[in-house]
Amino acid sequence: MTMALDPQQQAARDWFESLRTRICAEFEAIEREAGSDASFTFTPWDREAPGLTPGEGGGGVRGVMKGKVFEKVGVNVSTVSGEFAPDFARTIHGAEDNPAFFATGISLVAHMANPHVPAVHMNTRYLRTSKSWFGGGADLNPPLPRDEDTAEFHAVLKAACDAHDPAYYPKFKAWADDYFYIPHRQVHRGVGGIFYDHLESDFDASFAFTRAVGEAFLAAFPPIVRRRMHESWTEEEYRRMLEWRGRYAEFNLVHDRGTLFGLKTGGNIEAILMSLPPMASWS
Repeated sequence: MTMALDPQQQAARDWFESLRTRICAEFEAIEREAGSDASFTFTPWDREAPGLTPGEGGGGVRGVMKGKVFEKVGVNVSTVSGEFAPDFARTIHGAEDNPAFFATGISLVAHMANPHVPAVHMNTRYLRTSKSWFGGGADLNPPLPRDEDTAEFHAVLKAACDAHDPAYYPKFKAWADDYFYIPHRQVHRGVGGIFYDHLESDFDASFAFTRAVGEAFLAAFPPIVRRRMHESWTEEEYRRMLEWRGRYAEFNLVHDRGTLFGLKTGGNIEAILMSLPPMASWS
């Protein structure tokens, strides 16, 4: 990557990449506990756009693991810059008059082999146009919801939010409930979490909160996996998981803003679509 980054850009990029490393190590440890030697395969990529030489517009690394517990998990990091196409620029915060942009972030989606282990999504990012902001969140997506898991996941996220602003959790929980909704199905895609965007009042405070969200995810999700990964399941429960995955795929292909952003900015197609489940069904 040949991009020159200022101290704030570099700090954000370094954090997202370090979080990726820790998450992947934890997920691989879970596979070892299950008697699996599965590990992540990391594939670097360069942003492709007309007139760019390789690396000039940044790029990223796609990390994918297929194991005994994690049927398919992707953990991607990217740092890219360039200009939005005019029509797309009008939809992006601060890019209406100047299409130049910078973006760095981490994106994670895990689809689990056991229907009793919830799938999960986490994404945090730093963007700069004529404005500068952080966004992201995490949400739990169980095919077979368990109240204990839902309560625990939300409690950890709430504690992270409350440490920064007591207004954050109710606001960002409601935002997640609204965003992670499939209108054509009239259902939520999971049991929620938090979602936030355009956090731009102060770089240091917004960055600190974004780091807290990453730490909260790492604290909340692995214990749930370990609690459920050895439970037995029935063919009917597996069928329900495949149908639920179909709903997840519908959301990501029709409504997910991150998918659109990646496709509109010359991102790696395999990295963008790593969120799709390895198997799904529609009845």
